[in-house]
Amino acid sequence: MTVVVGWTPDARGHAALVRSAREALAHREDLLVVNATTGTAAVDDRFASSADVSEVQAMLESLGVEAQIRQAVARDIAEELVAIADEVGASLLVIGIRHRSPVGKLLLGSTAQRILLGAQCPVLAVKAPDAPGR
Repeated sequence: MTVVVGWTPDARGHAALVRSAREALAHREDLLVVNATTGTAAVDDRFASSADVSEVQAMLESLGVEAQIRQAVARDIAEELVAIADEVGASLLVIGIRHRSPVGKLLLGSTAQRILLGAQCPVLAVKAPDAPGR
């Protein structure tokens, strides 16, 4: 089985990555790190650079975690993560979350909520210790 993590190069993504690595090690499963963008912005700071990817690979190797990193451009990030989790038969999908105001949710929707409702496997939502956005 495989643990899938939705990763972004920020505090939320790091928290999700660390937790997913622990889950993969504890259950002796592979880890699939997914970093996706919609490609609609000229610069998407949630889409990892090659330096970010190298740093994550080194961290996971130092922990002894077997991992693959997949970067994707998708119309809908939530749909992409759920589809990838289904594709690999994930045992767990780990995501980083942040606080969002009710107005923010109304205007922009919640990717985390759509993942929680759409995933066929268990979803673990992780908050960064000092998550920005509050």
